[in-house]
Amino acid sequence: MKKLRVLLLVDSDLMPPDTVEGDYTEQPWKTEYDVLVTLRGLGHEVRTLGMTRDLSPLREAYAEWKPHIAFNMLEDVYGVVHYDLNVVAFMELLGLPYTGCNPTGLLISRDKALAKKLLVYHRIRTPRFMVCRRGAKVRRPTALPFPLIVKSLIEDASAGIGQRSVVDKDDALAERVGFVHEQIGTDAIAEEFIGGREIYMGLLGNRRIEAFPPWELIVENPPRNGQFLATRRLKWDKRYQKKVGMKTRRAENLPEGLEERLKKISRRIFHILNLNGYARLDFRLGPNDEPYLLEANANPAISYGEDYAESAEHAGVGYEKLIQRILNLGLRWHEDHRIV
Repeated sequence: MKKLRVLLLVDSDLMPPDTVEGDYTEQPWKTEYDVLVTLRGLGHEVRTLGMTRDLSPLREAYAEWKPHIAFNMLEDVYGVVHYDLNVVAFMELLGLPYTGCNPTGLLISRDKALAKKLLVYHRIRTPRFMVCRRGAKVRRPTALPFPLIVKSLIEDASAGIGQRSVVDKDDALAERVGFVHEQIGTDAIAEEFIGGREIYMGLLGNRRIEAFPPWELIVENPPRNGQFLATRRLKWDKRYQKKVGMKTRRAENLPEGLEERLKKISRRIFHILNLNGYARLDFRLGPNDEPYLLEANANPAISYGEDYAESAEHAGVGYEKLIQRILNLGLRWHEDHRIV
């Protein structure tokens, strides 16, 4: 295996330390540190660069150090979620290979409405929806029945999602849309609430896609009349997770043939949305266990021990192998799409 010079791109607020003593699982830079340590364990030379809106340090690092590839761990830049695609586009202009998704795939998957429109065109099941722009009055089409769930149009990681996000009246809909507009600062999307099992599908590849085993979010003590939401609190508050009995695991007792069907649908979605590298697709099972695609997450969290890495482990792709394959896919994507 060739030893590489790897430039690790992270948010300036998530710079990992060089070494850690003791438990660091609660640290906000856990994912960044996991990847840093694993890259070094694989024998690669790694430098970490904290990114802001100023791209000159990236240009200087490329010119001075000549990294073979950048390991892109940005989820936003300066707090703006869709600015990461600009950094990726800048690396393409530089000719610097990078890991993860290309700018077009990031643009499409970040905009939930745009992604859903493409999926509907290709007859992929996704909840019916409406977009609620800032400054516009909320007018629900009669063809869009309650209950609905209200989310940010572009934010991920369950930003702004709480128990009040599911609404069953027009006044509650308008109120929650206003909350997203004011508190999250983005347009909102209101979509049909699908109340079934929540299944995650991890994907890895460029042209040939490997789909990992279905992974399920389990809440043993749901707080909402037997239903549960993947709220921000549920995803990130360890004490709350323990209280409601939240865990994730390989999906069990799926209807016959559903796992292979999920894998086939997921590969189609990966290509339809122009994704590459690695991704996670979030599904809910509706009536008759029909899968509905909720969201597509390009460049999902790859912490050791978390959902994506655990599903890869069940597919025989251990953490070191996963990180190396992500590097290899980035190099291959650059080679296949290089213009000059």
